[in-house]
Amino acid sequence: MTYHPKSDFMRVMIERGFLADCTDYQALDDALIAGVVPAYIGYDATAQSLHVGHLMNIMVLRWLQKCGHKPITLMGGGTTKVGDPSFRSDERPLLGPEQIEANIAGMQQVFAKFLRYGDGETDAIMLNNAEWLDGLNYLDFLRDIGRHFSVNRMLSFESVKSRLDREQSLSFLEFNYMILQAYDFLELNRRYGCLLQMGGSDQWGNIVNGIDLTRRVLDNEIFGLTTPLLTTSDGRKMGKSQGGAIWLNAEMLSPYEFWQFWRNTTDADTGKFLKIFTELPVEECNRLGALEGAEINEAKIILANEVTTLLHGAKAATAAEATAREVFEKGGAGDDLPTLTLSPGDLGDGMSIVQLFVRSGLAKSGKDAKRLILENGAKVNDEALTDAGRMVSANDLGQPMKLSAGKKRHALVVLGA
Repeated sequence: MTYHPKSDFMRVMIERGFLADCTDYQALDDALIAGVVPAYIGYDATAQSLHVGHLMNIMVLRWLQKCGHKPITLMGGGTTKVGDPSFRSDERPLLGPEQIEANIAGMQQVFAKFLRYGDGETDAIMLNNAEWLDGLNYLDFLRDIGRHFSVNRMLSFESVKSRLDREQSLSFLEFNYMILQAYDFLELNRRYGCLLQMGGSDQWGNIVNGIDLTRRVLDNEIFGLTTPLLTTSDGRKMGKSQGGAIWLNAEMLSPYEFWQFWRNTTDADTGKFLKIFTELPVEECNRLGALEGAEINEAKIILANEVTTLLHGAKAATAAEATAREVFEKGGAGDDLPTLTLSPGDLGDGMSIVQLFVRSGLAKSGKDAKRLILENGAKVNDEALTDAGRMVSANDLGQPMKLSAGKKRHALVVLGA
């Protein structure tokens, strides 16, 4: 990137590694200097919580606000009823209105941690595209909006092309998604003066569609900016762990497990992740990322503490670090580990140790648990587990039982009433 920005926001985007592409660097930079720029990112309400894969773009909105501009979180109450086909191999299951509303409420909790909402000039606002999509008249929409879209061009977009190349079905419903997303940008510009849409680089085609539509219908100049699709140094998609998605809502993933995810960052990714997911100065991120040997582990603890503090608060980060040190350095159980509580009725005449590993979330299946035991990766109360047929009774749970899968994943099993 050779462009030298004048605005604080563009400088942050480039210095910290947030910028993949932009429709017009110079014009957007000038707009950011000239006044407050309202900018949006869209989120379809397909789950009850956002996950780590969303965190990069949430940080982009946070920096936008810190640099004196107005973030818009657009919830896809309307588009979730259709489903985004981008880079999916199958059609999303369609959700009902109640589930969509519940999902939006769950996601809202996370945004409130990172953004300041209100009525001020740079306060964030949360909108729902059902506001303009639910009342659309189909024939009017086809005549006024549909005529601006070329099917030939739509078929050339990678998100559509990849499905068709694999001869996988793409429903007409999904094919409409990109038109609806383009229409979102038009309506946000018309109703709220929104000048910028941001998103992952897989959204480039959809963003450009919205800019083109707005220029044709309203003759307004608006902009698009994309962030890179984040992968770890070993090529995996950011945010996927052995146990599934890394959720941002505490009730779906404990603050300790969230902290531990960041503590387990590979050496090569530490500096990059510090720049993207924390607000530490860039020079400090580079210094910490360059550490080697045992010292890089302290950099990872700083990363885990900073990210957990932003999401769950300083108290949760401190508690997670204390638990981790107790578990790893002193071999203790720790107070904040994921805990499976069983009643005497659950145990009956006894439960297999394999089932305990599955129910505690340390193994995906009985087969996975048995392989872990066979490969000497399982421990019970810090002692190697070699017998996959071992049974656990209520008497064995007079004290909490600590299960370990490898060196870094632990859980407690306790007996409840």
